[in-house]
Amino acid sequence: MKKLLLVLAVIAGKVVHGQELFVFTEPASNMAARSVGLRLNNYLMHDIHTRKNNYHLLPEVMWGISKKIMVHGEAFLSNRENSFVAEGGSVYLKYRFLSIDEVHNHFRMAAFGRASYNTGGIHQMAIDFFGHNSGYEGGVVATQLINKVAISGSVSTLHVTDNGEEKFLYGDKNRTAVNYTLSVGKLLLPKEYTSYSQTNVNLMVELLGQSNTGTGARYLDIAPAIQFIVASRMRIDLGYRYPLVDELHRIAPKGYVFKLEYNLFNLY
Repeated sequence: MKKLLLVLAVIAGKVVHGQELFVFTEPASNMAARSVGLRLNNYLMHDIHTRKNNYHLLPEVMWGISKKIMVHGEAFLSNRENSFVAEGGSVYLKYRFLSIDEVHNHFRMAAFGRASYNTGGIHQMAIDFFGHNSGYEGGVVATQLINKVAISGSVSTLHVTDNGEEKFLYGDKNRTAVNYTLSVGKLLLPKEYTSYSQTNVNLMVELLGQSNTGTGARYLDIAPAIQFIVASRMRIDLGYRYPLVDELHRIAPKGYVFKLEYNLFNLY
């Protein structure tokens, strides 16, 4: 763990211009006002019990209502139950309440909430509102951009409910958890901006953790990723998630994430 924190510190210390768009987490900044984003989230996760790869497809629509408020809506589809079916969806809302802008850097803080509904089977104690569990989440996120480097952290509380008629199997005392994240990203290319049509290449690493408040069991994952932003409208993400600490039971703790996104600006 000490070596990992040292690596994060070295990345963060190479301060020069940067992006603040992460693959596994949302930053405190919002998308542009009066814009709509269309995103396809693809998760290929290795099931430790069946030894098969579970495929989750989460189509998502994002709306920048104003410079302070944005909302996401997404659907859940997967082949986890041996056939590719729709299993539910979620709504995510973020409100940016603090902005501090300076030359070559800025700081943002935002509050966010998520409500998810899922009809699939419950297979793990870990709470996951991206295609596994029903429930709700609330938290805060802070993001610092300094030239080419962005650093973002969040903390949130989660409460899981039953998945339709599928009961949560792990007891009422274990329905609540705390999520915590730390993300560091750096803009690699272009070295200098000459036009909005240039392709941006961002490299990042994220730490993703959860602790169950009932048992105290936790997990902590590391998730390196690379990101391409094409013509300031299209975004392509590729990442891999792997557990460093794995005390909290999950059926598929590691796997790949592939995202495609396209943004439409100044729609009204």
